Amino acid sequence: MEFSGVRGLLTRVDWLLVGAAVLLVGAGILTMNSFETESNYFFRNQLVWLGLSLAVMFSLSFVDFRFLRRTSVVVMLFLLSVAVLLLVFVFGEVVLGAQSRFDVGLFAIQPADPIKLVLIIVLAKYFSRRHIEIANIRHILVSGFYAFILFALVLVQPDFGSAIILGMIWFGMILVSGLSKKHLLAVILIGAVSFAGLWFFGFQEYQKQRIRTFLNPLTDLQGAGYNAYQSMVAVGSGQVLGKGIGYGTQSKLQFLPEYETDFIFAAFAEEWGFVGVVLLFTLFGVVIWRVLMHAMHGATNFEMLFGVGLATLFMAHFVVHIGMNIGLLPVTGTTVPFLSYGGSHLITEFVGLGILLGMRRYSRTVHREDFGKEFLGA
Repeated sequence: MEFSGVRGLLTRVDWLLVGAAVLLVGAGILTMNSFETESNYFFRNQLVWLGLSLAVMFSLSFVDFRFLRRTSVVVMLFLLSVAVLLLVFVFGEVVLGAQSRFDVGLFAIQPADPIKLVLIIVLAKYFSRRHIEIANIRHILVSGFYAFILFALVLVQPDFGSAIILGMIWFGMILVSGLSKKHLLAVILIGAVSFAGLWFFGFQEYQKQRIRTFLNPLTDLQGAGYNAYQSMVAVGSGQVLGKGIGYGTQSKLQFLPEYETDFIFAAFAEEWGFVGVVLLFTLFGVVIWRVLMHAMHGATNFEMLFGVGLATLFMAHFVVHIGMNIGLLPVTGTTVPFLSYGGSHLITEFVGLGILLGMRRYSRTVHREDFGKEFLGA
């Protein structure tokens, strides 16, 4: 379907999806704000990033993204991503022990964020062309090899959080691509056996202790577990209605480090309480629902897989971030979509939405009962 003029813009944009995403950003911006101080650096900057992100998203909604199906374009994106990740080790800025971003003066760019979208495009292209013979185990290995290259380059920065998300994107897209679950289970078991072998015969005791502390940081409350403990305190202290917007003691008094990024959910829960958390989950559910609805109407398997990959990206970030904020998962320094501070990840998320909306220009009607068959190549 083609659109034109103002009517085309109104039709092309899914205002329910965009509205839910903007409300999530707004909730994060309010959480970063403090009414008791004049210094609101994060508050002001995130407003600027939101404006830029929306401009990029609306611009992309006019683009015909069928060119992304071309092998030459996908290969170029992949090779460019590898080159950029390698350049990080030469020109990247070291922050908190990680060399993961470029400092360009007024702001910093973290390449790992847009590269997540590149991996989604690469995997969507790979699986969409092979849905007939997808049960062959070599497709797990080949697709895994592409993902592993990006995973390894991000991991050694070290950016363990982004590396985990890349792995989850690959795993999530495999689950809907129609690959043999038996073959996938075999690969997982091989990985588990390899790790067990390293644990008993390869790792030194100090390396094992680091892994134990990583998996259960609360065993070291004065060291690695401090942030996790303060995060759990913040979440619990919010109770039902919260302490009030801008008046979270754990975050504003800096008991909770990185409250605007890695622990934004804990800061939000402290100020907004259980009621606010329910609202947050509802808004995020709307985003995922609308993304998957657009995936259902993708013109080809490529568009459908891209939509599922984008939903997987958002869900992976959401689950990992909240899991580490409430003490269920190790602390990995992962942002939550739309809520956390930062330009790189926010623009990346709205770029993903912009590409999805651009794909609506040539979408088709798909019956709900046929959705699974499309992915499984039935």
